[in-house]
Amino acid sequence: MAGIELKSSAFNDGALIPRRYAMEGENVSPDLSWSGVPDGTSELLLLCEDPDAPSGTFVHWLVTGINPASTGVEAGQTPDGGQPLMNGFGESGWGGPLPPPGDKAHRYFFRLYALAEPADLADDASAADVHAAVDKQQLASGTLVGLYQR
Repeated sequence: MAGIELKSSAFNDGALIPRRYAMEGENVSPDLSWSGVPDGTSELLLLCEDPDAPSGTFVHWLVTGINPASTGVEAGQTPDGGQPLMNGFGESGWGGPLPPPGDKAHRYFFRLYALAEPADLADDASAADVHAAVDKQQLASGTLVGLYQR
């Protein structure tokens, strides 16, 4: 399977996410850029999840229907053509990191999937729902991991 290169000017892979993007900061989504979307992609799907959350994997951002010709998204914006779904806070769109105080740094996995067909997800889809849906039809994917600690 081909790979998508996913980056942010806000933080490097494996580095700390600045407070600006956290729930306790300005709570704006970080900018992202990507390349390597394969031909035949029907849509892109963006997921940001925290597998270190005490209650299980927590969805911080889920956007479907992203234009496969797009190459990124600016901070605080929704990707071109994208439909933001519910995050784990019960709100539509981005919900920044908010790990329990004193926890070791949580990992935030930003995953971009190139899909052969549009994703069929409920508005309140869990991370497991997303993985089950994309595992069947992804053409390529890219991952960027950020860390955050309070």
